[in-house]
Amino acid sequence: MTDTTVSRSQGSRTAYRTCPLCEAGCGLEITVNITDRGESVGRIRGDMDDVFSHGFICPKGSALKQLHEDPDRLRKPLVKRNGVHVEVEWDEAWAEVAGRLQDLIERHGREAVAVYLGNPSAHSLSAMLYNRSMLIGLGTHNRFSASTVDQLPKQVASGYMFGTGASVTVPDLDRTDYLLMLGANPYASNGSLCTAPDFPGRLQAIRERGGKVVVVDPRRTKTAEESDEWVAIRPGSDALFLMSIVNVLFADDLVRVPERLSSMVDGIDEMRVASADFAPEVVSAATGIEADVIRRIAHELADAPSAAVYGRIGTTTTEFGTTASWLIDVVNTLTGNLDRAGGVMFTKPALGSPTTKGTSGKGSGFRVGRGGGRTKVSGYPEVMGEYPAAALAEEITHAGNDSIRALITVAGNPVLSTPHSNQLDAALAKLELMISVDIYLNETTRHADVILPPPSQLQRDHYDVFLLQYAVRNVANYSEAVLARDEGQPDEWEILAKLGLIAAGLGPDTDAAVADDQGIESLIRAAVSDASSPVHGRDAAEIRAALDASGRRGPARMLDLMLQTGPYGAAFGANPGGASLDLLLANPHGVDFGALGERLPDALRTRTGKVELAPEPLIADVARLRVAIDELNARSMVLVGRRHLKSNNSWMHNIGVLMKGSMSCSLQMHPIDADRLGLQNDALATISSRVGSVVAPVEITTDIRPGVVSLPHGWGHSSPGTKMGVAAARAGVNSNILSDDRALDPLSGTSVLNGIPVDIAPAQ
Repeated sequence: MTDTTVSRSQGSRTAYRTCPLCEAGCGLEITVNITDRGESVGRIRGDMDDVFSHGFICPKGSALKQLHEDPDRLRKPLVKRNGVHVEVEWDEAWAEVAGRLQDLIERHGREAVAVYLGNPSAHSLSAMLYNRSMLIGLGTHNRFSASTVDQLPKQVASGYMFGTGASVTVPDLDRTDYLLMLGANPYASNGSLCTAPDFPGRLQAIRERGGKVVVVDPRRTKTAEESDEWVAIRPGSDALFLMSIVNVLFADDLVRVPERLSSMVDGIDEMRVASADFAPEVVSAATGIEADVIRRIAHELADAPSAAVYGRIGTTTTEFGTTASWLIDVVNTLTGNLDRAGGVMFTKPALGSPTTKGTSGKGSGFRVGRGGGRTKVSGYPEVMGEYPAAALAEEITHAGNDSIRALITVAGNPVLSTPHSNQLDAALAKLELMISVDIYLNETTRHADVILPPPSQLQRDHYDVFLLQYAVRNVANYSEAVLARDEGQPDEWEILAKLGLIAAGLGPDTDAAVADDQGIESLIRAAVSDASSPVHGRDAAEIRAALDASGRRGPARMLDLMLQTGPYGAAFGANPGGASLDLLLANPHGVDFGALGERLPDALRTRTGKVELAPEPLIADVARLRVAIDELNARSMVLVGRRHLKSNNSWMHNIGVLMKGSMSCSLQMHPIDADRLGLQNDALATISSRVGSVVAPVEITTDIRPGVVSLPHGWGHSSPGTKMGVAAARAGVNSNILSDDRALDPLSGTSVLNGIPVDIAPAQ
């Protein structure tokens, strides 16, 4: 720990760090009390001097103290003995991992092993940099993650349009005059692929400067309440609504592609043809939106001085998630709001990204199913290096000799967060071996033979490697660990790196530093051979010597290399004062590299070097969208999810201070539906789908459209063999018992978690 990141006073010191709990990336000011017994966290509040968040903080950030001190958080490894988890020392845990994992690989091969990476991995510096080391050591193609129950459709659509899965446009919230948001509730959950501290404040600022905010959602959320207009759409029909807007843009001569971009955009005529059958009157009943409202919104988008369309999880976790994500940027492009201030823009992150590396303005394009990769049972194609999480259970139980026999999970709880939870729960019990890297004994890790706990979030260094790729400003902020690790506790990167080395056959006594050195050498070679890098052509040994001179290892050394070779990089002396880890350490409140700027054509990585407005896989999906008009009209009751401000998926439910008050796992329902079904407030209702049923108390509210019900995500903490006392006391019900493992967006493999057909009746 250095004095550049901490200020000290008698009996206490102040540490600054970025909150690692969600995508907002808020700066925290943490008071650390110093006594003869060691250090402990006192007060946590927003960092008023943070260059990005300016003091904003939500209830989750202030609960980092309670998360660190949670008595249920694992401090030592657990090994299952005779069906019971017992605490062991690290040497014993590594011996167990090495012996059993190597034996299984020798008997069944590497493809008998699978990996599931949970959502917290995206918020972890170590996981973002060292999961790859673990995956290389395992050598398996069976990779699953939370992406296919989350944001993947947006990345797939962006890949087809702009060239890579990282080529995601970000709404320029701070300069837009008109914001149309679909399936987003940032008052509860901030952004998604849109890193923006104080998202609510930014929305208020739009209205204060005379702009307009329109929220499209089946529920009148807090965000909808604070907007100018709430449009109560039917779940799953976002793509129809957006395609109808495209129809109006063409029919009413509202297409506004600026001259600067006209030569860079392919597919305008194809979009005119594709949208011809989706006039507002045609889709009105299926979307639940009046035709004149659709037409008016299309005109408002086209006529606004600047406008941005933004979609979140409510649009991606549907059967048309990729198509809806595509159409969002089609509308942004046709209204002249692509790559312009106040519209949607491409970031230039300090670490660089696929849009800043390689040949400017052109690339190899995007595709799925690389190498012919498909799941064994249902034949789902590989998408961005992984398979659908919904297919994990059947790959364990129904793939015959090719079945998955061992699973490694990292910071994930798929039993609560992925479809047909009962099916997956039963499948995990049939594994020969399961290893989990996790801080909790939860509904998923209770199946693990070995649990390897990383240190708490306050005991790790932090940088938002993934999330700052999608920030509404180009900022960088590095945080050293606030508290020292417990004696004998390996860092998270060491756990992941050592797992990979053991899987590669190097045994339980191998040193994680071996993988660390291999990783840094690989990154240096890539940097000096990349013509777009500021160290292109430099001697790799010179770069390695400069890095090693700092004495840093692990993520800090890798991060320094990435910063120095990024778009603002110091380039190891070639650009004095440029980005480096030393620069960030000297600026504990962060460094702001400026507002988003125009990046086309430079950011494109398509084969043609143009924006592909009408990619063939997405145009081909329009026929399915057309058929869906009648299917959506025929649906009666459908289920959608929801989030609470104090909840962060399943793993924050064990923090007592967050579970107080208004947290409720209720079934929200409109009075019309409640009256028809004979249900009263707080009465128990049975909710059934094709794959399961649950019982939940009813909450009658006019803040949801008729025909739609809502259960919150991430609950159901009632499984035996777990160790999450606070969560178990307020168990709730698991909404994913109702989600269907067969219901997927075919273009991305993402599960349908919103718009699930259900039947509802009074509980017997």
